This record gives sequence, C-alpha cells and structure tokens, in this order.
Amino acid sequence: MCLGIPGRILDRWQAEDGALLAHADFVGEVRVIRLNYLPDLAVGDYTIVHAGYALTRIDEAEADRTVALMREVELLEPAPTD
Repeated sequence: MCLGIPGRILDRWQAEDGALLAHADFVGEVRVIRLNYLPDLAVGDYTIVHAGYALTRIDEAEADRTVALMREVELLEPAPTD
C-alpha cells in the first residue's frame, strides 16, 4: 500500500520462515504486511507501510486526520454513509 494511507493491524503471526506478518486494514482494503522493522506493533495499532513493510507507527487520531485529508483532496473515496 502506498501514498501513506494508514493501516490498522487486524491480526499478526509468525511465518514458518520466521517472518513477522500481519493483516492490516487500509480504509477497507486488507493486505498482508511485514513487521520486520516494527516487530512490536500490536492488533489495533496504526502504521504507514511502504513496499509491504510497516515503517512508521502512528496514533489513531493521526490516522483519522490523514484519512480525512485524503478524502478531502479526493485521494480516497468519500466515507460511506449509513
């Protein structure tokens, strides 16, 4: 996932080869990411990912602000309405 879209860790596991992996939700799109550089990320944490690797931890408020700004400048679809 690129463009700096925040992803929320949904679950994590260690692969047979020792790699630390996680499912991350990027505004509705779930991807497998690597936690090699941030092995202490936990379920519920937010991260910025580049080339499949979690590189930066961000807090929920920053993630929300980033997603809102990306929607405002039309980099992301508008939030769904209920």
